[in-house]
Amino acid sequence: MTYAATAPLLLMIGSPMGSRGFTALATLLAADFTVVSYDPRGILRSTLSDPEQPAPPELVADDVRRLIAELDAGPAHVFGNSGGATTGLALLARHPDAVRSLVAHEPPVTELLPDARQVRAAIDDLCEDYAAGRRDVALRKYSALSGVGFASPPPAGQASTRALYTPPKDVRAILDRFFGRILQPTTRYRPDVDALRTASVPVVVAGGTTSRGQLYHRTAAALAELLDTPLAAFPAGHTGFQEHPEPFADLLREAFAPHRHTRMERNGTQLPGQPPVGAHTEPLDH
Repeated sequence: MTYAATAPLLLMIGSPMGSRGFTALATLLAADFTVVSYDPRGILRSTLSDPEQPAPPELVADDVRRLIAELDAGPAHVFGNSGGATTGLALLARHPDAVRSLVAHEPPVTELLPDARQVRAAIDDLCEDYAAGRRDVALRKYSALSGVGFASPPPAGQASTRALYTPPKDVRAILDRFFGRILQPTTRYRPDVDALRTASVPVVVAGGTTSRGQLYHRTAAALAELLDTPLAAFPAGHTGFQEHPEPFADLLREAFAPHRHTRMERNGTQLPGQPPVGAHTEPLDH
């Protein structure tokens, strides 16, 4: 494990995505930050003493706090996507001293929605399908509900995407973990809005420019409203940092800029559109 102790720590959190999904984004931000990503508990190289234990955001946030303490380079700027954004919210609420600033991109906090009961029932239904072996049915239902699909492996010989390739057996293990232990506790998590509002930590809630109307854009908008902050528009959809990493990196660089000592929403400042481009790194896989 190596990292540059001179640059501020930037921790990238996904769920159920592991560290390699942040490779392009981390590369662009390495000149400005010590970029760290990791495999969350039960995903890829992260092993478990109890594979049957669910992974609620509070538990995973405690993992992240221990990681930051081990690195001894905190507090950390935190970028969380999807379930990783929910982890970031739980981390800030439980361990505010570990966080310097937070960008939560499309957190699946479905309990904040007016139709939360219907969404909860739909998630329970598709998780039951997956547990019963009807995996294709569950995947179709999940994509229809959320607007989020699961990427197919790249064509053979595509060297440019090879670093992001996940073997089929690993894909299956991630899906088993996601539908069996992650999805339900993550979507049932209700953020501690009072703790988030009173923390002296800048918080940006973000949604994709092409995911408006989709489930996780709706949850991001609901959270932003509760926090009395504008919903920041980041490029593309739920995984826009992979589709358009350069403008995405620029917006993160702006969100984490040292001069932003107060919450952006307090002065009504919106993130700018698409400023210039960044540099190089190798993300840490933990």
